[in-house]
Amino acid sequence: MQIDPLRHTKADNYKLLTNLVAPRPIAWISSRNPDGVVNLAPFSFFNAVGSDPLYLIVSIGDNDAGGPKDTARNIRASGEFVVNLVTEELFDAMNLSAADFPPEQSELEAAHLHAAPSVRIGAPRVAEAQASLECKLHSAQSLGANTLFIGEVVMFHVADHLLGPRLHIENFAPIGRLGSPSVYCRTTDRFDVARISYEQWRRGPAEPPVTAAD
Repeated sequence: MQIDPLRHTKADNYKLLTNLVAPRPIAWISSRNPDGVVNLAPFSFFNAVGSDPLYLIVSIGDNDAGGPKDTARNIRASGEFVVNLVTEELFDAMNLSAADFPPEQSELEAAHLHAAPSVRIGAPRVAEAQASLECKLHSAQSLGANTLFIGEVVMFHVADHLLGPRLHIENFAPIGRLGSPSVYCRTTDRFDVARISYEQWRRGPAEPPVTAAD
């Protein structure tokens, strides 16, 4: 079936896009407004896009009134934010923080979480998160009803129990977003397949081992 976005509503197109481009990681962003209130909100238009420098992107839609959400306003004003990763024990708190709290009410406090100081920026991270990424704003670009923020990661915070040899991350299972309006997934079911080289592909499948005749 072919589905033409021009023949459907924005809500329908959003539903199609978010249900097909899945799973998506969740950026649980902590930021601070000019009055010092810590804002915390989740966004799943999010991913890593560069390693040298370390860049990630998050796209934040406008609020129902057509203006910037608290997180977007705070990032533009301060030039910084923290991406906290959501594991299963934090799911309920993350879900609560998605509610439309007023700017003067901190979602961090409402969810009974705690702020931990960052190292390179002023915005705090979520103390209970197993991994957090301090970010400085590189640039912002308007994309219709969304704003795309590019952040440079300037500090990693990773729980000790997740770190294996040579900085390998082990047993980390963040929650993923599957689709609108409220479908999520776990990332505990995994498989590991080594990539092949062009030369391996050119040689073709390996011959089965030769065994001696009886």
